[in-house]
Amino acid sequence: MKMSTFAAIEIGAYDVVMKIFEFSAKNGMREIDCIRQRAELGADTYAFGYVSYEKTEMLCSILTEFRKIMEGYRVDDYRACAKSALRETSNALLVLEQIKSKTGLHVDTLGNSEHRFISYKSIAFQETEFLKMIEKPTAIMDMGEGSLQISLFNKECLVTTQNIRLGTMRMREKLASMEEKTTDLAGMIDELVSSELFTFRKLYLKEKEIKNLIILGNFLTKIVKKAGGREQGYLSREVLLDYLEKIKNMDPEEMAEMLEIPNDAAEILQQSVFIYRSMLREMEVEEIWAPAQSFCDGLAYEYAEQHHYLKNPHNFENDILAAGRNIAKRYMCNARHSEAVCNFALIIFDGLKSVHAMGKRERLLLQIACLLHSCGKYISMSYSAQSAYNIIVSTEIIGLSHREREIVANVAKYNTMPFPDYRELVSTLQRADYLTVAKLTAILRIANEVDRGHRQKYKTVKTSFKKDVLTVTVDSAQNMTLEIGMMAEKKQFFEDVFGVKLNIRQKKRI
Repeated sequence: MKMSTFAAIEIGAYDVVMKIFEFSAKNGMREIDCIRQRAELGADTYAFGYVSYEKTEMLCSILTEFRKIMEGYRVDDYRACAKSALRETSNALLVLEQIKSKTGLHVDTLGNSEHRFISYKSIAFQETEFLKMIEKPTAIMDMGEGSLQISLFNKECLVTTQNIRLGTMRMREKLASMEEKTTDLAGMIDELVSSELFTFRKLYLKEKEIKNLIILGNFLTKIVKKAGGREQGYLSREVLLDYLEKIKNMDPEEMAEMLEIPNDAAEILQQSVFIYRSMLREMEVEEIWAPAQSFCDGLAYEYAEQHHYLKNPHNFENDILAAGRNIAKRYMCNARHSEAVCNFALIIFDGLKSVHAMGKRERLLLQIACLLHSCGKYISMSYSAQSAYNIIVSTEIIGLSHREREIVANVAKYNTMPFPDYRELVSTLQRADYLTVAKLTAILRIANEVDRGHRQKYKTVKTSFKKDVLTVTVDSAQNMTLEIGMMAEKKQFFEDVFGVKLNIRQKKRI
């Protein structure tokens, strides 16, 4: 029986965690070891903006030990990821280079949306419980050391996800200088949380009534268990709120003893207790679920999915598209036009598979670009292209990296603006990404032009590709002279990018 061993490493603000997993086609996924070492990178990051030499040496020492453990387990593969405590430092690249040099390990620094998406996957793979929760309007509250992520589900679809800078270690650093000046630390945190949630409620909750809440966070399952949580981590808002009220003023030593965790971990958890309590007082929910899952579990689930050890129970791509549609709705894009452009663009994309050498991920980015290509008009009709770029690159889309958002933003921008030479492009994109932007832009321009009048005149579209000629046949009973006639410039760019001739013809219905 084929088996595989995988190590998932999480470099956080407070500690470094490694979990070892075993996979097989018969037994699926099984955790066989978990090692946790304190590192407190966040103490440097959130106070000074960089990681000191001493903390870097400590981190390299921990990862060297982790590598030895991996060799002992004969690990087949691994993935090591650093979260905001390293991502937000001014010397992140230098620290990563030292890790590579001294330990031989490659560490990915994840953007916030990628990090949260992996955490979200770890609970979505618990199919029965997750699907049961999101049958009703549900919020996922993911507490990290640097920030808090709130994701909203409605009708089993992801509506929005927003990042609020209320993480446990960031909060501790903010309030450290005030602790000696007040006896009401909980009251101060209530004020901070309330002010941060005010805008979130106005923009995203409005008339929505959140019925269920899924909470993620270190050591939270221990609190839920002590509070009297039912099997698999379920309990009511009132029960959890009462328990948090009871323990909020405990000394870290008392909390550590009660929850059977290290004293230093209890110091961080105390900040979590204050924030959870404040959040729950602001949200009227019926049921809470605190699954015993972590970021490392999410990394393992991704590996299992990619290597076909586990079947994906939930369509995560649909969540990304749902997020894109909700952003388009927020900026009042014409939904029927955007969907028509999207459908036409995908037909062209699929018809050119043998030429463009792009895959499923680029196809998804094309869909997002089509949905959002006109969002800039909400800001400015005259400068809509640049406005669209600014909106997309500044808006988190869960599951997309910053680089992927940059690709989508440039495709939306150059849908109507002249396409620049690579040397003129003010961007962080690499050459390969520039070519992807060019290809996706060429497709979007054609698809957008075919629905120039926003009237969806065609019924069906077919493509055929022969002898370097892509023929697109549009079946329509209406006059499409405007759409086809306005396409000359877009067609030339398309042909230059792909090196094929484009022939668009109308098949008129009788």
